[in-house]
Amino acid sequence: MTRTVIIGGGVIGLNTAYELVRAGEEVTVVDARKTGLGASEVNAGWVVPSCAAPVPGPGVVLQSLKWMLKSDSPLYVKPSLDPQFVRFMLTMLRRCNARDQKSGLRALLRLFEGTMQALDEYKKDGLEFGMDERGLLMAYCDHEKFSGHAMDLDIERRYGLEPQVLEGAELRAQEPLLSDAVCGAIYFPKERFVDPGPFAVALREGVEKLGGKVVENAPIDRVMVRGDSVDGVCSGSSVFEGDAYVLAAGAWTGRLSELFGVPLPIRGGKGYCVEGTPVPLRSAVYLTEAKVAVTPFADRLRLSGTMEMAGVDEDVNRVRVDAIARGPQSYFRDWTPTLDMSKARAGIRPMSPDGVPVLGRLGRLRNAFVATGHVMLGVTLSWATATVLRDLVLHGQCSPALEPFSPKRFLS
Repeated sequence: MTRTVIIGGGVIGLNTAYELVRAGEEVTVVDARKTGLGASEVNAGWVVPSCAAPVPGPGVVLQSLKWMLKSDSPLYVKPSLDPQFVRFMLTMLRRCNARDQKSGLRALLRLFEGTMQALDEYKKDGLEFGMDERGLLMAYCDHEKFSGHAMDLDIERRYGLEPQVLEGAELRAQEPLLSDAVCGAIYFPKERFVDPGPFAVALREGVEKLGGKVVENAPIDRVMVRGDSVDGVCSGSSVFEGDAYVLAAGAWTGRLSELFGVPLPIRGGKGYCVEGTPVPLRSAVYLTEAKVAVTPFADRLRLSGTMEMAGVDEDVNRVRVDAIARGPQSYFRDWTPTLDMSKARAGIRPMSPDGVPVLGRLGRLRNAFVATGHVMLGVTLSWATATVLRDLVLHGQCSPALEPFSPKRFLS
């Protein structure tokens, strides 16, 4: 039996723990606060391979420069002369091209395969979380952007996502609440969404039910490294020992990786969500130009959005939340849900410079591994990440699907 210590109790850490305990292994999850908080809770809950294209892409630099002049734009990057920040941004700049973005999308779609069936198995296992299978509608008000996307769906079709290009009567039949400002949409019928808070809770309960241990309010402040292996990790006077260690601390992974002697370029990207009274939408809806995700849970509506690269604080910027709340008004007719702005929340997403996750062995350390950099795809890729990490930890099996995500690409 392998004893594994997982640092981080977000959706990635908890799902990895669940896959390991299902395999009969001994697992301890250690979190700096309560599990399932931050970006694991403050997100749209989407399981959407159709949205897997990395953030760096054609036109991103010019668009970002325009948005930086607006305090309520979907993206904000706080300028800094810090050398690590400059290197991060220069690497991202080099990735802002169609070739790298499509290569990243193909790699992420390969990694995702099998996820929907796994979620069905989790439900059969008794994990209790809400899951909706009504698909995702990407709505456009800009005809040029709509046409461009509609003509560039080859990769999505190749991976069985079955995109449907909708205009006119077909579009209104799919979603009658759309306004006349929406010129077209692309519907992905196989996409799903879960309620992310209950999903994280279900994973934790599943871990504990199968004998796993969860330790909260234990921030790691020291790592005991000897040669090419880790002997333990410490939180104050508490020492957590195992045969293997998985670093899955989200946006805080960059800082913690330095304690392992393998610094990784992971930065935080803050996102927000606000909730209100339910709206009878027929699917989840992405407001493409506004960059707002609309999730119609049975008992409430959730709006999620923005990317704010300005550190790792979870303070709520009301200007940016107000922008999210305004986003749907031009996309839907008679938009009247009551939003509880006082309960808006923020979460920090982990970002890598090239926009794709960092998964695999942590540098030269033979018994340490990392799983981070999922940006907005934490829920989407949680099962896939967990299974490839499980196989790597237990059997040393490095799936070919892992190669594009190796931490080696950032280590000289």
